[in-house]
Amino acid sequence: MPQHIGIVACSAEGAALCYRTVCLEGAQLLGQHNHPEISLHNYPLSQYMQHVEADDWAGVAELMMSSSEKLARAGADFLICPDNTIHQAFDLVAHRSPRPWLHIAQEVANEAKRCHYKRLGVLGTRYLMEGPVYPERLKASGLEYRTPGPMEREKINQIVFNELVNSQFTARSLAYFTEVIRALADEGCDAVVLGCTEIPLLVTPDSSPLPTLDSTRLLARAALRKAVS
Repeated sequence: MPQHIGIVACSAEGAALCYRTVCLEGAQLLGQHNHPEISLHNYPLSQYMQHVEADDWAGVAELMMSSSEKLARAGADFLICPDNTIHQAFDLVAHRSPRPWLHIAQEVANEAKRCHYKRLGVLGTRYLMEGPVYPERLKASGLEYRTPGPMEREKINQIVFNELVNSQFTARSLAYFTEVIRALADEGCDAVVLGCTEIPLLVTPDSSPLPTLDSTRLLARAALRKAVS
């Protein structure tokens, strides 16, 4: 039997995309209508944001730990979190978690290495683009990276929290992301990390000036491989 996947959810849209990917692509591995057992626990995004905005990553970690304990009691064999930003608290959680975790940025780095990319543009929330989550994992994998400038980071952050997490996907915002990605290509990036789990719902491979590394689906696929291995 495949292992039971536990999803520590944060924002609804990113978690839903991850869940749907496991279910839909599970059939490719396990047969029609089949996928591993999945449990999901979600504290409201507002509770996470209270801690994120206060730079209180210990508080974020406590929410993640509480979810992990609930999922362990539900029978999950391992855990994933389809939210890049709150991975800043990952190291405060993983060593005391009741179940092992996959790390979203590591799965992105693994795919970038597999595709022989050298320099990645990183997009996400302001907290993610200015934080250590991707720099640590990309540097450890021998990958260079670039992020947009301060004004672009703030605009992207506004789009994420005012639109994407609320399931609003507009042509204007897509055009802005396309412009930013084109600028990253001009800086020598050969791929772009969609490092907010809602961005792939707006920016698709066909609309992006650079190849995309879809953190949401890459994490889901890694979870599938682990579950059936």
